[in-house]
Amino acid sequence: MQRLTVIKTVASGDPKGVVEFLAEASGLSRMRIKDAMKKGALRRTRKGGKATRLRKATASLHPGDRIEFYYDEALLATIPPQAALVHDEGHYSVWNKPAGLLTQGTRYGDHCALLRQAEQYFVPRREVYPVHRLDREASGLVLIAHSSRAATKLSELFRQGQVDKIYRAEVRGNLMETKPEGIIDTPLEGKEARTEYRVLRYREDTDTTIVEVRIGTGRFHQIRRHFDGIGFPVMGDPRYGKGNKNTDGLKLSATELRFTCPFNNRAMEFSSQIAHKL
Repeated sequence: MQRLTVIKTVASGDPKGVVEFLAEASGLSRMRIKDAMKKGALRRTRKGGKATRLRKATASLHPGDRIEFYYDEALLATIPPQAALVHDEGHYSVWNKPAGLLTQGTRYGDHCALLRQAEQYFVPRREVYPVHRLDREASGLVLIAHSSRAATKLSELFRQGQVDKIYRAEVRGNLMETKPEGIIDTPLEGKEARTEYRVLRYREDTDTTIVEVRIGTGRFHQIRRHFDGIGFPVMGDPRYGKGNKNTDGLKLSATELRFTCPFNNRAMEFSSQIAHKL
């Protein structure tokens, strides 16, 4: 599978057509370039502007444009799982993200990302802004804003700890017997990190424990790292823990979101059916 990168500033003698420019710079066929562009693999930065994804194959380039093209054949061939809309509030929407789907795209594209799916779902199209993220391997509820104003208001709720995020995880071992509820507050990257949990049940047939989890901070892979740190790694975690690998994927899901809507002051509560699989 081919993988290449083209980072180049357009000069006066270069082709003006974006597809022709990339064909000359990369050696790829025009068909492959167009497919990659549709899937978000190309970014263009104009003088004084910000880098934006360029998908239109008929677009023209100008001298001084900076082109960043990240081509990954294997990724572009991936068919992503589909997210489900849970609730549409206009200013924002709530989605059920399946495991294996990114929250937002990378420099190699965004066709395997929740934000892109949400952008394509609504007619007419809406702007999409990430408010918080969920690991690619994890499943569950994700909130998406549809304006910069909504993104600011919702992000502020998260910063102030006014969003109650509840997760469910299956961890290796009998946590019921060891400590049925508790707080893990081991710092991560030298920063405060707080994970609260309570045991829901122990499964003797698999020697695993189902726990309900709340986090007071949002550190990188916080739940996964905290449970691994106390010797009860999350089942199916490809990165942390020993003896917890499986073929079913990561057993971690964001099951509930609760907050007061910043637009109508109503209490909002959302629940994910994915949790019932744990």
